[in-house]
This record gives sequence, structure tokens and C-alpha cells, in this order.
Amino acid sequence: DRFNMAFKTTLITNGRGRGVVIGTGMNTEIGKIASMLQEGDTVTPLQKRLADFGKKLSFLILAICVILFVVGILRGEPALNMLLLSISLAVAAIPEALPALITIALAMGAKRLVKQNALIRKLPAVETLGSITFICSDKTGTRTENKMKVVNTEENEISEKLDGDISILDAGIGLNNDVSMKGEDYGGDPTEIALVENFADKFGKERWKNFREKYNRISELPFDSDRKCMTTVHKCEGKFLILSKGAVEYITSALENQDQAKAILERATQLASDGIRVLAFAYRITEKLPEPFTFEVVEKDLIYAGLTGMVDPPRKQAKQSITDCKTAGIVPVMITGDHPATAAFIAREIGILGPKDKILTGSELKGLPVAEYEEIAEKVKVYARVSPEQKLQIVKALQAKHHFVSMTGDGVNDAPSLKRADIGVAMGITGTDVSKEAADMILLDDNFATIVKAIREGRRIYDNIRKFVKYIMTCNGAEIWTIFLAPFIGLPIPLLPIHLLWINLVTDGLPGLALAGEAAEKDIMERPPRNTRESLFAHGTGYHIAWVGLLMAGLTLGTQAWAIHHEKDHWQTIVFTVLAFTQLAHVLAIRSERQFLITQGLFSNLPLIGAVLLTVLLQLGVIYLPFANKLFKTQPLTLNELLICFGVAAVLFHAVEFEKAVRAWLRKRSTVNVKR
Repeated sequence: DRFNMAFKTTLITNGRGRGVVIGTGMNTEIGKIASMLQEGDTVTPLQKRLADFGKKLSFLILAICVILFVVGILRGEPALNMLLLSISLAVAAIPEALPALITIALAMGAKRLVKQNALIRKLPAVETLGSITFICSDKTGTRTENKMKVVNTEENEISEKLDGDISILDAGIGLNNDVSMKGEDYGGDPTEIALVENFADKFGKERWKNFREKYNRISELPFDSDRKCMTTVHKCEGKFLILSKGAVEYITSALENQDQAKAILERATQLASDGIRVLAFAYRITEKLPEPFTFEVVEKDLIYAGLTGMVDPPRKQAKQSITDCKTAGIVPVMITGDHPATAAFIAREIGILGPKDKILTGSELKGLPVAEYEEIAEKVKVYARVSPEQKLQIVKALQAKHHFVSMTGDGVNDAPSLKRADIGVAMGITGTDVSKEAADMILLDDNFATIVKAIREGRRIYDNIRKFVKYIMTCNGAEIWTIFLAPFIGLPIPLLPIHLLWINLVTDGLPGLALAGEAAEKDIMERPPRNTRESLFAHGTGYHIAWVGLLMAGLTLGTQAWAIHHEKDHWQTIVFTVLAFTQLAHVLAIRSERQFLITQGLFSNLPLIGAVLLTVLLQLGVIYLPFANKLFKTQPLTLNELLICFGVAAVLFHAVEFEKAVRAWLRKRSTVNVKR
């Protein structure tokens, strides 16, 4: 609103002037935007969880290793052997492969997303997508086709005609635009192209070209977002024709006859309530150009010419995408510069706006105290006539309510809100370089449905990360329990340090990596968003790690006791093999948290099956190859002993599958109780 100010980075296209510098560098308006961009990056949910997980795990493993070393010394074991074993156990227990596995999973997710027109700029954003609770995005382009079409024109009764039969309204439609020809196609703003196409439908494309040449433009006041108006000046039979087009509120305020304003505004509101975008046209014919040539002087005492109504139909996928969001517990919010009635109509049509939801305009938001706005922020589903700066306020208000927010934007002024949002989404087609630089993700097709696809992928990635954690921590837990409990039940130390390191390197790594390619669960978009404060061990993951780790260790120690009882000299090789095979059985069982392997399909994740088979072959090589026997202190097993190892692994597999059946029964029972 400071019309006497020239801001840094503004391009001067014509004229001359003198000014006083009142601010430089970071004290300029663009500098203030830059300072907002310097806020620290938002920490993703995954980063928070991994940091918390790493600290707790490190202390726990350190304590276990110290206890193991002390107990071994008290039992009379050689100090050097116990030290090596404790260090090996610490190395095996700490899931050092986890960061690499997570990075690979995120990279694979980003690769899949770019094929669906979502370009990920910051890798952790792939996982953050799964935590989103609010999606704030524009109407035009993302939820609509951005292909405007004129469906209504209403002329004022004016006697003036141009070029014989062209009304003043049609003259404004044909002349007041910056549309250019690209071969046989129009180029320019979608709204202006729609206007020119309307003119061409009435009078022909060649007539439009000739008409524009005859009434050539000699000056203009370009469109700007503050006054929401554009004015052009044309030569007209020795005089000057001033044509203005813009928002109805602005055009009516500039009319000479203010008695018309109320009726025009009422008619525009009526059209907008039907989802029609309304533009008003006005004109003035003068003997000489107004001086000075400013909008305060030029855009006044205008004569009303008429209205045009345009529609931008919703994208075909928009309604289904909104439904998918709501099913997934995500709240879609529309932010637009359009008239509130137009925004409300589109929002109702695609399912965003419900009977109890609120609509808020930029002017209303500006007048609300911050505390009062934060109280109603979760109920506002449509923002109309909102400035880019107010987007930042919307993000902060929702984050204050512990929501994870996705915000879309395309302009320079959108950069702070994109950076502050948990997921900043820039428009790939219409977005500026600054907005793309500040964003975490770029929509290559400017389509809202692409955001929903990205959220689905984010949830799938997080599910697979939880499977990594479940698999690696269960296996590591089993190794810890096996080594830790053996002395307490009177058994010798069951494994050598090299055995632990082999299992940690091969058995954990390859199958864990293949879990990244696991397909999404069928109900992945029917769950509510994750609680952003929950740990990696929520939803029974911690219990699973505990009981399956203990079961795995129990089966291993039981096999050790059996082998020693039957005086098997190579009992340590049997124990080593049982522990390796039970871990592979475990990875097959946890591919899905709800589906059994037989219904999921054994070969639905070929990389995982390949990794399991390769690990089995490597383990057999350690058992049966002579040089490996020397290196790993192993001995060949008989066929019966090998089958026993596979049988013990099968016991663990069926135990984990049985857990799924129990969980399904409990879910069904809780659902029945809720219905009652």
C-alpha cells in the first residue's frame, strides 16, 4: 500500500524520478524476505526419532557389554577373549547399516516420485510426506485445469461501437490483454487467452489480429496484485480509448456513476457463488492522454462496459484426491486470490468445504489477533484474497497446533512460507526460481493429485523403515540375548566374535536393503497420519522386537543345549547357522504387518527373495568350504543337522505369522466393541 516507495529488485521499465534511499541490504523488503529464509530448517519426524533412538540404544548396549564382560571375568573366562567378545557384541548390536538403508530407501522413493511428476529436492522430505496432516494449496492449476473459458458476458447498454459492430465490452475483451500468437496457438496468461478465444469465436481470429492492429496500443498500466487491474490506452479516431479490466471491487470504485456500483457488485457475487470467476470492464474516451500517467489519474471517472464470467473446471482427479486425503485423515485447505464465493463454490464441488467449515478472507485474517486466529485455524478450509505473506501466518498457526503442514507456492514472496512449512511444494511450471529453491518438493505438473501420490509414497517409505528397524533390532536383540543369557543358564559362550560380525554384515545387511522395495500395504491411505511425536517403536514394534528377539535367542540356546547334550563337537557351527537362518525366516515374515506371506505372494518382492537365497548360499559356503572353515572356525554339518537348522527357523517364521493372526483378531474385536 506504500505507493511512494520503490523496492529493491524492482525493474524500472520507463520514466524518470528522484528518490531517497531509506534502507539497504537486509533492511530492504527483499532483505526481510531473505532474513526469513535464514530460519533454521525444520527437523523431520524421522530425524527426531532416529536421534532419540540412537541415544537410548547406545547407553543400553554399553551397559549390556559391561555386564557381559564382568560376568565373563567372574566365571573365569580369559579377559582378552571377553574383551573381544564384548566389543564384537557392541559392533553387532549397534545397527550401523540403518542410516545407509534409510538413505537408500529414501533415494529409491525419490526416484519413484519423479516418475510421478514430483521432484524431491531434500531427501528427508520423502519420509516427512507420510506425517502430513494439512495440505494447503492454491486452487488454480493444482486443483483446477488452469484452462479458463468464458461462459458469460453481460454488456452495459452503451451506444458506442468500434469497427462497425464491435461493442465496447468486446473491444475490452479483444484489446486489453498481452496475448501473443505462437504459430496458430495463443500464448500468455490463461485468463487472457480465454478472453481472446471468446472474441475470436464471435468475430474470427483474423478479425482479432486486424482489430488489434487498427486500435493499436500506445500506453498501458500493467496489472498488479495490489489494485488487481490492468489498463491499456489505444488510438481511436483521433482520440484516446482507455480500457480497464480487473476485479469487480476495484473497477466499481473507479466508476464515474457510483449509483451502478452496488448492483454490479451484487450481480458479480451472484455469479461467483456459482463458481464463475468474474472480471469487470470499464472505459473512457478522452481527447488527450491524462497527465501524469498514473493509475490514480487514469483509472478514474470510468464508464461501466460490462462483466465477463469464466470457469476453470476442476481437474478430473481433484475430487478423488480430496476424498483420498480425507480417508487418510489429512485436511485439504484451499488458498486462492479469487473471490470468496468462487473459492467456496469450487471447494464445495471438489469436497473440501463442509457445512461446518469456515471461509476466511485476507482482510479478515489481517484484522484477527494471532491468538484468536490460532484458535480457529484448524476449522478454516478456504482462504480467499490471501496475500503471499499471510501464507506464512497460516503455516505457523497450524504448526502451533502440532500439525505437519504442506504448503504450495509459486512466487518470490511464497519462499518464507515454503521454507517454514514441513513440506514446501513449489510449482514446476509456473513457479519462480526462488520458490523452487526454498521448497522441499517441486510439482512438475502443478497437480494437486501429485501431492497425494507423494504422501502415499512417504507412508510406504516410513512403513519400510519401521520394517528395517523391526528386523535389524530384533536380530541384534537376539544376538545380545544369546550371548548375554548363555552364561546365566550354564552354557558356554555360544558364538565367536567373527560369527557375530559375519551375521551383522551379511545376514542383516542384504535382506534389510531389499525391504526398501516392499510394496505399500493395502490400507496405507485408510489410516490416519502418524502422531508426529510417536517413537519408532510405536504400534507394537517394541513388543515385537522384545518377544521375537527372546524367542530367537531361546531357539538358538535350546539348539546349543541339544547339540552339547548329544555331544556334537561342532555345536558352535549349528548355533551359528540356526541364528543366521532364524533371522532370514524373520525377514520373510515381517514383509507385511497384516498380510500372511502366502496371501501376499512369496515372489511379490523378488529382490528380497534373491537376498535371502544369496545369504543362505553364503552361509552354506561358510559351513562347507574348507578355507571358510579355517577362517570362521566352522565344521561341515550333516544333512540332518542342516535340516534341523531349517526346521528351527521355520518355528520362528510361523510364530511371527501367528502374531499377525492374533493382532487381526484383536483389531476385529475392538471394531465390534466400538460399533456396539
